[in-house]
Amino acid sequence: MNSPTILVIDDESQIRKLLEITLDSNGYKTVFASNAKEGILMSANHPPDLIVLDLGLPDDDGQNVLVQLREWFVNPIIILSVKSAESEIVKALDNGANDYLTKPFRTQELLARIRAALRNQSMVTPEPIVTIDAIQIDFSARIVKVNSEIIKLTATEYTLLSLLVKNEGRVLTHQHILKEVWGPSYIDQTQYLRVFIAQLRKKIESDPNRPKYILTESGIGYRFNIS
Repeated sequence: MNSPTILVIDDESQIRKLLEITLDSNGYKTVFASNAKEGILMSANHPPDLIVLDLGLPDDDGQNVLVQLREWFVNPIIILSVKSAESEIVKALDNGANDYLTKPFRTQELLARIRAALRNQSMVTPEPIVTIDAIQIDFSARIVKVNSEIIKLTATEYTLLSLLVKNEGRVLTHQHILKEVWGPSYIDQTQYLRVFIAQLRKKIESDPNRPKYILTESGIGYRFNIS
């Protein structure tokens, strides 16, 4: 099996060296670009399995690079940036990033996010029936079971759960979820979303107060976790 190729677009030589050591020692093939122009060219000429993108590039804003990449690049993109403002994170996720980590970062967390993003990419077409521990979801029949018992979900709860599961490992912003499940006129109704998330957790989590599957990304959105 070929090792996944990861393109790192970052102008900091220390970060590139750290990522080279970390990723290579964990079975990934790494290639590097130190600016936006070089990164876009490398992505086009030899599309990697995943891109780690810095937002503070010397020749262009990383958000612009992300938008350009998402015009054609379909594989995962993880943002790695010193910019920690909630607005910046939300903007990147809405522009198509799969995940967002701030510098300084923990290498084990980055590796876990990379594994989740690559795993999610391999599940582009979900199986008709997905089993996650005691949870079983039959997408064709629209039936959800927990411990072999059918759980009664409203149409909205089922749509919300399906969206989260099909994007497993990816952080979905409040605005993205609200738009996909309820429509554009609801994108500011975050309290509305919290109510439905709470209801869903009560039905599928063994301990809704300490969720294992539907995780909160504080101030940003939610992520479905199966690891």
